[in-house]
Amino acid sequence: MANRIEPTEAQWKAIIENDKASDGKFFYAVETTGIFCRPSCKSRPPKKENVRVFQSADEARSEQFRPCKRCKPTGERLPDHEWIELVKEYIDKNYNEQLTLDLLADVSHGSPYHLHRIFKRVTGMTPTEYIQKLRVDKAKQLLTDTAKPIADIGQLVGIENAAYFVTLFKKKTGTTPLSYRRQALNYSSMEVMNHDRIQS
Repeated sequence: MANRIEPTEAQWKAIIENDKASDGKFFYAVETTGIFCRPSCKSRPPKKENVRVFQSADEARSEQFRPCKRCKPTGERLPDHEWIELVKEYIDKNYNEQLTLDLLADVSHGSPYHLHRIFKRVTGMTPTEYIQKLRVDKAKQLLTDTAKPIADIGQLVGIENAAYFVTLFKKKTGTTPLSYRRQALNYSSMEVMNHDRIQS
């Protein structure tokens, strides 16, 4: 990336210590969250290797980073739909990790209560419902496209407990993972037969 500037030791110290005196001297962005902040931001300190430094807010924006909702580096409030878009992007990339409301609030620089409320208002579902839907959709794909055991598929989509995976899958789809796989296989073999019949 053109403007890939890592923080100097002094800048890193300012970020870690939330140094108000450094505000206006530089801004820092976190690659894993897509958010940029003032040095004094009270959010959880990022990993140093994920941090990029910019001289101005415009520079950070030109690289597609969005302003932090907590420290408001541009002086403006990040619109709710943009904030939720950021959270959804993070979930989409990390759906197979251990995701909690606290963690999502942390990485998106907001409070858990506020995030839960705004996420539901913007998307029509809670963060947990969104994560579950995404995991079930990914599981459907794996059940259809691979021969992996059910428990392995549960783990691959972020659900360690096999029994809970089966229960959640059935609740969301009306069928068990095994039945879903059988139906998908039957459907695809019927499609092949129909295709062969048309060709002959």
